[in-house]
Amino acid sequence: MVIIRKNTDYALRLMVNLANHYGQEIKSSRRIAGEEEVPYYLACKLLQKLNYAGLVKSKMGPVGGFYLSKPPAKIALATIINVIQGPISLNSCLLGIEVCPNQPFCPISKKLSELQNYIDNFLKNITLQDLLEFRGEMLKINKEGN
Repeated sequence: MVIIRKNTDYALRLMVNLANHYGQEIKSSRRIAGEEEVPYYLACKLLQKLNYAGLVKSKMGPVGGFYLSKPPAKIALATIINVIQGPISLNSCLLGIEVCPNQPFCPISKKLSELQNYIDNFLKNITLQDLLEFRGEMLKINKEGN
């Protein structure tokens, strides 16, 4: 079972790319798609969704493209995931008593709920800035290793 869908993975990569250039330049969807190896037409659709959600902005014209609408430290992974695929849910029983009437008395649901809360909080507390810092550390390690 895959929790983060492929389209969401692509969207995360597009957002990290834009975060890496935050405040520096506007990037065309074709360029971002190429750099992140995301199919161009899919990148366009994902960027439109992110634009509609207010996470990116677009500029029309020959030097147009996309850019983050706010600093990378203000955009959490959970927000991007919710825009592209909706919230992550470990099991349908966690979606409420309408879905699972046994939920209030179920020991499985109780433990899954604890794990769900951990995952939700974890994703809410990771920002694009955190990913950029990790990326920088990995590039430094890779450079030192060569």
